[in-house]
Amino acid sequence: MKSPALRHVLTHLITPLLMCIGMGLAYMGAFVTPEPHHLPVAVVGTTPQAKVFAQTVKDTAGDKLDVRTVATRADAVHLLKSRDVTGAYVPSAKAPELLVASAASDMGATAVEKVFMPVAAEQGVVLKVTDVAAPVADDPTGQGLFFLLIAVSIGSYASVAALGAAGAALAMRVRALLAVGVAVVVGGIGTLLAGPVFHLAHHDLASLWAMASLYSAGILLIGVGLHTFLKRWTTLTMMVLFVMLNFTSSGGLFRPELQNGFFGTLHAFWNGAGFVEGLRSLLYFGDDGLARNVWTLVVWLLVGLAVTGIAALYERPRHARHAAGHDGTTAQPQPASASVAPHTAPARPEAQATAETEEEVEEEVEETVGV
Repeated sequence: MKSPALRHVLTHLITPLLMCIGMGLAYMGAFVTPEPHHLPVAVVGTTPQAKVFAQTVKDTAGDKLDVRTVATRADAVHLLKSRDVTGAYVPSAKAPELLVASAASDMGATAVEKVFMPVAAEQGVVLKVTDVAAPVADDPTGQGLFFLLIAVSIGSYASVAALGAAGAALAMRVRALLAVGVAVVVGGIGTLLAGPVFHLAHHDLASLWAMASLYSAGILLIGVGLHTFLKRWTTLTMMVLFVMLNFTSSGGLFRPELQNGFFGTLHAFWNGAGFVEGLRSLLYFGDDGLARNVWTLVVWLLVGLAVTGIAALYERPRHARHAAGHDGTTAQPQPASASVAPHTAPARPEAQATAETEEEVEEEVEETVGV
């Protein structure tokens, strides 16, 4: 028969083992085998030859590419900067050109080059690659925004452990206000890292701070609210929501067209994708698409407010009982028979309080394992 101590340890090993399984499934499922799935590209030209070429590319690639034709090179540049296509091929017998926007996705640009390089090679000519939206020199791959997402996310969900466990005695409205304050601080730290420290962003730092704070506040409010119901399982839940599903679907490393349908679908509405794509819009694409991504973050913030509101209603009776126990009333005198063992009476409440304190500390430690 297992000892209680051993059973206790084995029970608490469930969380890290589930994290191991979840992280492996999420990261390996999202990143190990990137392949194009309906990757949007364009062929410039309206002549019959251009249309035949576009259809040939489509027939050869199958479901890997979605090929369209556009009238002019300027139209292709516009589609690239609005991120409607990943690459555009300008046919020419002597000097074909491939247009890409690597700030939108360095991996996407590389995938398009792999498609059209062999085409130029068959013609015996050199393919000229033109980047119409390149990232800053300090972030040559454009993946710095993904690592910024990681930093802000960890600062957010790690703070949930402190606000949820250590702040459990506080009213929900106080915890919610603290969460908003922490979000502003986390957003400020992210802005300092992205701006003065690593120079990922050379302009619009105030807007970047606002977006980072908005993103962080959504995570914190959801976590603080969930802690009321999930307790020590909160961190595992937060990791599923804001690490396993969030980082993998953000588009920070691979655009959704290079991932399977599951992560590609999440990219359309998950908050990490809203943050990364919103920053790309802000920094590289003249605010194109920024409003939609900001609204994505606003919806997640509203979800957080709803969760904390429900948690506040759930906790209200408990806080009312707690307040009644400290309303200043004095205890009634005990009968003389109760004094037979004067040191026995306080023992149980003291032991219970000690056990509860140890349980809270243990809970907070287990939550922090996820960080």
